[in-house]
Amino acid sequence: MSNQSMSTQKPSIRAKIQAMGGFLTNMVLPNIGAFIAWGILTALVIETGWWPNAHLAEMVGPTITYLLPLLLAYTGGRMVGGQRGAVMGSIGAIGLIIGSDIPMFLGAMIIGPLGGWIIKSFDKLIEDKIRAGFEMVVNNFSIGILGFFLLLLSYLFIGPVISAANEAVTVAIEALVATGFLPLLSLINEPAKVLFLNNVIDQGIYYPLGLQETLEVGKSIYFTVASNPGPGLGLLLAYTFFGNKTARRTAPGAIIIHFFGGIHELYFPYVLMKPLTIIGMIAGAMSGIATFQLFDAGLVAGPSPGSIFAYLALTPRGNFIGIILGVLVATVVSFIVTSIILKLDKNKDDDSDALTTSMEKSQTMKSEGKNLYQASTDAQTVNTQGVSKISFVCDAGAGSSALGATTFRKKLKGAGLEGIEVKHYRIEDAPKDSDIIVVHQNLLDRARLSFKDHDIITIENYIGDPKLEDLLNRLKG
Repeated sequence: MSNQSMSTQKPSIRAKIQAMGGFLTNMVLPNIGAFIAWGILTALVIETGWWPNAHLAEMVGPTITYLLPLLLAYTGGRMVGGQRGAVMGSIGAIGLIIGSDIPMFLGAMIIGPLGGWIIKSFDKLIEDKIRAGFEMVVNNFSIGILGFFLLLLSYLFIGPVISAANEAVTVAIEALVATGFLPLLSLINEPAKVLFLNNVIDQGIYYPLGLQETLEVGKSIYFTVASNPGPGLGLLLAYTFFGNKTARRTAPGAIIIHFFGGIHELYFPYVLMKPLTIIGMIAGAMSGIATFQLFDAGLVAGPSPGSIFAYLALTPRGNFIGIILGVLVATVVSFIVTSIILKLDKNKDDDSDALTTSMEKSQTMKSEGKNLYQASTDAQTVNTQGVSKISFVCDAGAGSSALGATTFRKKLKGAGLEGIEVKHYRIEDAPKDSDIIVVHQNLLDRARLSFKDHDIITIENYIGDPKLEDLLNRLKG
């Protein structure tokens, strides 16, 4: 199948959801430092903090009410409409903020891109129609006038609608918490993570709810329901002791990067290899949430990346026992259940390609269409002549793709091929002049949305994937 024929395939719903999640992530990710700064401030100076200080605590409310939503809206507007979009997004966001009595994170992630789109569409409409000498007047007044109407729209209509929706979601999840069934969220979270849909859940639902609850009580369990590194650690430990030859060899390295580096994508291929192990992930995650509930534990901000170091750094006073036990219990339960599944598996194939073969089989078990699977297979035949730029891409451009690019760059250097540029990007941000795009197989559909005519190599594992070794050998040849 040619690249051209693949480019005409209709993108799957999952790819579109992944793209939306990636967009949300890239609004949040550049501003994570500000969220962490607010979390540290909250953990230290509020009444139940490490060093309560009523004067400094006066900054907690305004920071979460004004600064953080404005940063999100500014970033979202800039992503869509450049600097003018950033200004429009911020104007719209202040209307939401003033018109509501809750932190407008979700609203900011909507109004920011909307403002960027409005001004971008207007600029395109009047392109080449402005008389010479009137450019500055038109540019300034267009933002002023359109911003005025967006400000009114946000204050009078969009803000109340989002507040009502937020209240409905909050009531539903609080009812789940009150009944003690919060661990059931793992039935959604864990499969979604393996399908690279975790950013939609985290940035779209849990983080806004968590920040709102933290403002009220100084911590939130919502930050832990999808980010606990314990289940992934338990799974990788089980593969280390009971996996087949290739899995046993690669799992220990994945443990270090997953648990300490916070890149959870490293364990996804191991779940895809044996889909039944998702039961261990769900059981581990549910037990972790139940433990957090039992000890009334929570974090003060979203741990990004989901490293144990981030967990401990964002744990407020009096919550360390609950947080550590929640991670530990999740690890133990996930390890036990996954180990049983691996031990009962009658397939003991130790061939070096077993990991890749099992992952390809598991793709059909995850409702990946036959045509998409065929496209991902044919996409491996790429032209390596004259390659000067290779781009590793992933959902957010800061986790698994960074790991893959760094590892492959070192291999190129060892082979004397330092003239080839290897960098990592968010899928939509990769340079259009890239010679080769490298992406995880589950993200191929989304990559095709942005790179219809590019050579794309899909991989299953960012550590020692056979297709990367093949690419290296062909570049050397």
